[in-house]
Amino acid sequence: MRLVVDANILVAELIRVRGRKLIAHKKLELYMAEKAWSETTYELNKRIEKMIEKKVFSHSVGHNLLQDAVTLAELKVTIIPHEIYSDYETVARKRIPRDPNDWFTVALALTLDAAIWTADNDFLGCGIATWTTDTLLTHLASDGS
Repeated sequence: MRLVVDANILVAELIRVRGRKLIAHKKLELYMAEKAWSETTYELNKRIEKMIEKKVFSHSVGHNLLQDAVTLAELKVTIIPHEIYSDYETVARKRIPRDPNDWFTVALALTLDAAIWTADNDFLGCGIATWTTDTLLTHLASDGS
């Protein structure tokens, strides 16, 4: 299954054990726009630092989680350069009027003829299939995977 991953969902799932297992699933082909990858690494660092500050886990556990998360993402998510999907910018911006700053995810999905994995309702109605983590887990489980 070919999916373009929204930055917010990737960050959230990289922090969760369940999410890391899902990201590693052999039936998933995951892609991300170059700009979304920059956002992902920034937000992942920020969220893990906040979790360390709140004593959710120790600094060493947080550091290890960050390393493991980035390693997994680099292994399983193909980062696509801007010039590959930039021709779809105008169309993509029109398809996501509530949050035009996410145009690159829509443009990449159009380029790759792929669905979008997201929890962001701004993608609803953009003319591209969207998957939430729960629907993706259910689909893969019912598929015998």
